[in-house]
Amino acid sequence: MKALSATQFKTDQILSSQYLCMVLLVDDQPMIGEAIRRALSGQSDIDFHYCQDPSRAVDLADKLRPTVILQDLVMPGVDGLALVQQYRDQAGTREIPVIVLSTKEDPGIKSAAFTAGANDYLVKVPDKIELIARIRYHSRAYIHRLQRDAAYEALRESQQQLVLKNLELSRLINVDGLTGLNNRRYLDEFAEIEWKRSIREGTGISILMIDVDNFKHYNDTYGHLAGDDILRRVGQVMKRCAERPADIVARFGGEEFVAILPNSSPDAPQAFGRKLCAAVEGLAIPHANVEPAVVTVSVGAVFRTPKSDDSLKSAIDAADAALYKSKRAGRNRVIVSE
Repeated sequence: MKALSATQFKTDQILSSQYLCMVLLVDDQPMIGEAIRRALSGQSDIDFHYCQDPSRAVDLADKLRPTVILQDLVMPGVDGLALVQQYRDQAGTREIPVIVLSTKEDPGIKSAAFTAGANDYLVKVPDKIELIARIRYHSRAYIHRLQRDAAYEALRESQQQLVLKNLELSRLINVDGLTGLNNRRYLDEFAEIEWKRSIREGTGISILMIDVDNFKHYNDTYGHLAGDDILRRVGQVMKRCAERPADIVARFGGEEFVAILPNSSPDAPQAFGRKLCAAVEGLAIPHANVEPAVVTVSVGAVFRTPKSDDSLKSAIDAADAALYKSKRAGRNRVIVSE
């Protein structure tokens, strides 16, 4: 179960209450505290707390998380306006409504209080009906804001989770489950897009067909689980060989793989194929009764600078034909179609 932060726990407490008003009065005069307490007594929806020591006001407010703070402006050793600003500087109390209490109806003091961050201004001791009305108004507005923010946060998290799930679904749809390479579905889409881009921009594209040599013999000798491991390891080698971000390697089916090198040069297929053959042979995975006695791959490749009337299928067929030539020529090599 996910642990709740102190802030979230307090927010949940407020949201679970039916418009419970929690009042924190900060005033150094116990007589004022008692007068406010009496004015609020009997109100079932109002929970009253009193702080006589203004130096503890911010910490107490952060701990209690009231729905409204009643704040005296004139207290010994503390600037009431500065204290209001301190509430606004703390993350836990920044949004809590503050009603300042003053002995005067002074426009200058009132303006300074609102500038410091107060939400309302009352001359103490205020009329009971007006005091309760102001407390309920600011408390409910604050609770509504908490509910709105909580709903927005829940919606945002839900949207983020949906995006992540869609990305994961897209990845699963486009990825071969055994090797972790792109699958045939994604390959077909990617190859078509890059083929059309090459026609449009007049750039070269290389297509390589790769086949694990004597794979059926390997499966018969070592078992299908070992064969699956070979396909995974060859896939990892192909990923390392595809150094450019634009290059794509994919599992074509069975023990066959494909590499597409967009915007490449005529020597790219030969260079990539030789690098791949050497890397797979360098794994030195034993393969009995073949020469060399390790797992290898054969590569058939084609390079094209396609025109509008050229077809992708013809290029893939040419690479496939080159692969068979590579097999007949002794395997563990690359042959590029003329």
